[in-house]
Amino acid sequence: MQLTVYLAGQIHDDWRKEVEQKSKEKGLPLTFVGPQTNHDRSDNVGEDILGEQPDKLYKDDAASDINNFRTQVLMKKSDIVIALFGDKYKQWNTAMDASTAIAMNIPTIIVRPDSLIHPLKELSNKANVTVETIDQAIEVISYIYE
Repeated sequence: MQLTVYLAGQIHDDWRKEVEQKSKEKGLPLTFVGPQTNHDRSDNVGEDILGEQPDKLYKDDAASDINNFRTQVLMKKSDIVIALFGDKYKQWNTAMDASTAIAMNIPTIIVRPDSLIHPLKELSNKANVTVETIDQAIEVISYIYE
């Protein structure tokens, strides 16, 4: 059984490749989707499609509309969402994606370090599973196939 996993989280390092590689090593039949990881493309997609906007508010609004559209389409097609929270970057988009997945009733795994237990307590309580590492998240998914 092939499952689609939406990988929500910051786009500044290669954590998605780590998830994909470790899942492949375990032989898990997973397809991965996620947000636009090219930061410039994500920031500029509104103007790329709609043309130059009058100021940065409208530029961000146009990009946000298109990025949210993309996220909604891909998330609706996903069987599972993994939302990775880390210490290094601000996590607004991750929190938004995790809460959207939960509201859409998509099974959600939150990955967060000990340092974020308190700030993420309500979101963790709403998610199906909260773990501390990518390896643990992969083990949760692996358990589906046992």
